[in-house]
Amino acid sequence: MAIYRCEIKNISRGQGRSCVAAAAYRHRTSLHDQRQELDHAYTHKGDVELSEIVAPETAPEWVHDRERLWNAADAAEKRKDARTAKEVLVALPRELNTAEQAGLVREFARAEFTSKGLVADIAIHAPKAQDGETQPHAHIMLTTRPLENGSFAKGKDYSLDKPPGIEAIREQWATHCNRALERVRSPERVDHRSLADQRQAALAAAENPAQPEPDRIR
Repeated sequence: MAIYRCEIKNISRGQGRSCVAAAAYRHRTSLHDQRQELDHAYTHKGDVELSEIVAPETAPEWVHDRERLWNAADAAEKRKDARTAKEVLVALPRELNTAEQAGLVREFARAEFTSKGLVADIAIHAPKAQDGETQPHAHIMLTTRPLENGSFAKGKDYSLDKPPGIEAIREQWATHCNRALERVRSPERVDHRSLADQRQAALAAAENPAQPEPDRIR
């Protein structure tokens, strides 16, 4: 059964967090944090299936260097409580193989984020789940500012700061997942709506209060 999950999170100094440290952890690597003058090393951890930066076509070469990218994103923020990155956490359909999962996340990142000038840093993990199968998911770290003339713009992107923007991305992730499932001829589909909303829609369509509950795991 395809599982739906799409969460949007903030990475901010106000929470005591560093976007450089977060990137190092997601990618199980070592990165030097210039602002804190610290090395964040997580090379002892494993389970990274994909580690890739997706950027706009006109992006300068330096954005593909993870250490430079996140130090630059951090340096672009002056406030002591600044939000330095966004993170989109998504569950990947088990019905897709590793290459298909990677293609799905790239497609989503390009369509929804790099098309707006943002840089997306993707890490796919596949730890073991309680049922003995893998639990594939992707961490997509996003810059809060789009690129402009080879550097970060003065203005931030606020599209993921309010409920309408968050709900739109959740819906788009479901759309991208379902297209990928359709391509591999899987009968499974996901739905971004809550079970209550799905139930209400089903009842309205059928005009039958005895309609069974939608079969989806959040």
